[in-house]
Amino acid sequence: MKTLTAILIGAGDRGARAYAPFALDYPNELKIVGVAEPGIERRTKLQQAHDISDEHCYESWEEVLQLDQKIADIAIICTLDRYHFKPTMRALELGYHVLLEKPMSPDPLECIAMEQAAKKYNRQLTICHVLRYTEFWSMIKKVIARGEIGEVVSLQLNENVEVMHMSHSFVRGNWNNKEKSSPMILQKSCHDMDIISFVMGKECNRISSYGSLMHFKEENAPAGAPKRCLDGCPAELSCPFHAGRYYLGEGKGWAKKFTEDDTNEGIIKALQETPYGKCVYRSDNNVVDHQVVNMEFEGGATATFSMCGFTREQTRIVQIMGTKGEIRGNMEENSISIFDFLTKQETVIKFDNPIGGHGGGDNGILRTFLREIQLGSNGNGVSSTSASVRSHLMAFAAEDSRLNEGQSIHINEYYQSLLENIKA
Repeated sequence: MKTLTAILIGAGDRGARAYAPFALDYPNELKIVGVAEPGIERRTKLQQAHDISDEHCYESWEEVLQLDQKIADIAIICTLDRYHFKPTMRALELGYHVLLEKPMSPDPLECIAMEQAAKKYNRQLTICHVLRYTEFWSMIKKVIARGEIGEVVSLQLNENVEVMHMSHSFVRGNWNNKEKSSPMILQKSCHDMDIISFVMGKECNRISSYGSLMHFKEENAPAGAPKRCLDGCPAELSCPFHAGRYYLGEGKGWAKKFTEDDTNEGIIKALQETPYGKCVYRSDNNVVDHQVVNMEFEGGATATFSMCGFTREQTRIVQIMGTKGEIRGNMEENSISIFDFLTKQETVIKFDNPIGGHGGGDNGILRTFLREIQLGSNGNGVSSTSASVRSHLMAFAAEDSRLNEGQSIHINEYYQSLLENIKA
């Protein structure tokens, strides 16, 4: 099969570090030939790493997508959540296949419009629900499909965000404010809505949710705490979230996500100038720090999902209960256990250490995306755009339910109301 070419739109953490390296590791499959990124340091690093010509380095997506013709086969779009829609729609119109970072958009109408545009222009639009492409979840899907645990009755999934990841990304970081990015259940956990639907293999009919921002708010700030941790906080030694102690210590790797200069001096300068140096109790965050979601699927099966920022490790723990057996798994341990009710036999599967982020899902999605383009599946393979839209709608409905005291929402009715708004 021929080598496909791509333009990277947004050379931040996910674009430059999660997806673009695939082209360096597998140059026979993918070549990055252009980049659109407003940050000159990020743009230059990406250009040098992939040997991109000056003429195909752009400050904005508008520059490259306003050209009369496309310069590559694929557009990999990794801008911030609220800036996904316009470049995606324009890229599809120009004839690019699109790999789009999740979530698709914080607006459900835009999600549906992108799905419709991909069908209209007969292009592959794949949303980066990377968990589908891991050995961990793929094997769980196969075990269920083979009937090894009978009919699934109930599924429980816990997303342990990890307390410092919570403070970094969702209190201080780009995704701390739902008006500026998107709600937590969409930004962080549309992965989970998607993977629950993926392994269940059925449509979710009804959903309800509860959750709140309980801890990271003004009234919980230590007495005398300043707006920024480095401005002489009296709780420096007792607060686990002190920015200076964390980012200059065990969290130094996370500092690379907000400064190109990761020397001590560079990190200190960034903590004085960026939101990552703010007190976690005096930020402009408003996304929840914990949330639960209840789901009912076709045939009566149920699922529960719990996301919590207050955990010691970052992982997903799943328990799937069927009529003939049970599956348990922990993504951090990268293993699953299958128990047969009749024989009382337990089978434990320990997967090899994955290559790439998200349990190997970052590499897996790219390889599948490229193969589906070559084979001409256009949204009908593993990377179904319709399935991605459906799981996004589950997240939107869960947030609406949370804001309405746990009101139960029928997904099909919710979807039809959105379609009527588009037609109107």
